[in-house]
Amino acid sequence: MIAENLLIFLLGLVLLVKGSDYFVKSASTIAEKLGVSEFIIGLTLVAVGTSIPELASSIVASLQQASGIIIGNVVGSNIANIGLIVGLSAVISPVKTEIEMLRRDGYVMLFAAVLFFVFILNRKLSILESAFFILIFIAYVFFLFEENEKYKGKMQFKEFIIYFVKFEYIRSARQKFNCIRNDNANGKNCQSREGFTKDILVLVLSCGAIIIGAKYFVNKSIFFAELLGVPETIIGTTLVAVGTSLPELVVTLSAAKQGLGSIALGNIIGSNIANIFLILGFSGLIYPIAVEQISLVFTTPAMILISVTLLVFISTDWEIKRWEGGALVAFYAAFLMVLFRMN
Repeated sequence: MIAENLLIFLLGLVLLVKGSDYFVKSASTIAEKLGVSEFIIGLTLVAVGTSIPELASSIVASLQQASGIIIGNVVGSNIANIGLIVGLSAVISPVKTEIEMLRRDGYVMLFAAVLFFVFILNRKLSILESAFFILIFIAYVFFLFEENEKYKGKMQFKEFIIYFVKFEYIRSARQKFNCIRNDNANGKNCQSREGFTKDILVLVLSCGAIIIGAKYFVNKSIFFAELLGVPETIIGTTLVAVGTSLPELVVTLSAAKQGLGSIALGNIIGSNIANIFLILGFSGLIYPIAVEQISLVFTTPAMILISVTLLVFISTDWEIKRWEGGALVAFYAAFLMVLFRMN
């Protein structure tokens, strides 16, 4: 019985990981045909694509009202992304960083973590707060589509907040949608599009694999939590979080080996932003998310602390050194030890 459930659990994880891999490839191809730059594709589609396992498993958990799995999955994934994945990448090869990484995306990542903590002080993430998260994420994506030269040399996090408050993303969205609707191949931001059939088919099939994989992965995660007498939040923060972070691990370690530090770090920062704004947003829209005490007093503050640590490491000589990578891995190991002791 246990062996059978373990096999289904692993098969679900494989479908999640491989499905997200094909989703990223097909989505990137479609984006290129729509005239989107590789930089934006990396920061948005790759980051969101590697977060799809978290999204799928969290939505399934939300439908089953398993709030502990959702919170644990997102918070645990964000901590694992920095402590385990960035840490290991830096140990393998020092990760080069850039000031834009800190001024815009790094601060947005920290803002997301702090805002989440503020929202859950009443031990619940409401539907209204979840909708606000999704709105911020949409604004962030359209902000990235704006010309980078427009904000060069500025504190881009401040510019993003102004962009969001002034609803400028509505204008950006209208321009993009008009471009697609009118098929304006001669426009400034439009390109001709062809050969979508195969890409869309792969996109649909990969989404199917992700949904099926998420269903069995979450179901069996809950099964083992009940079998072992471990709270859902603990299972979500460890087993589910690490399992759904495998795409980030593969992409980041591969980029680190090739010396592509900015891609590796950009993937992690983008994924952490998507995990909070997009995944918690969608999950909370389905059903309000109840927050357990351990998430409020330990795991979420730990997520904020390791996020601050990463930003400090990014700004030191604009490189994450091997010893700093080792420190991040040690932080993650200590986090797990304290987590299980509290349980």
